Amino acid sequence: VQLQASGGGLVQPGGSLRLSCTASGSIFRTNHMGWFRQAPGKEREMVAVIITSGTVKNYADSVKDRFTISRDNGKNTMYLQMNNLNPEDTAVYYCNAVLWKTWSPKFNNWGQGTQVTVSS
Repeated sequence: VQLQASGGGLVQPGGSLRLSCTASGSIFRTNHMGWFRQAPGKEREMVAVIITSGTVKNYADSVKDRFTISRDNGKNTMYLQMNNLNPEDTAVYYCNAVLWKTWSPKFNNWGQGTQVTVSS
């Protein structure tokens, strides 16, 4: 299983970033997917999830109304549009397949993730 997150970077508070996640077609098209993040000294947490069809999405309370998850099944790619970023969003962001309803990560292989740093 190969999951590749990209698109991170350094952004000022209030700024925006769009993350992308790619996976092999057989994995992507048949799985619900999610974004997770891990800040220094903290446990990894779920940020947003989206089911295979894209019609159901769920967000952590801390990112609701600021982040938008989407997926393009034709491109085997998932996105996370992050707006109005604040320093508390600083973390390494990962993508993974998720289990229905529990939204728990499905695979042990997390990949390298992509660093998002929000700082002035």
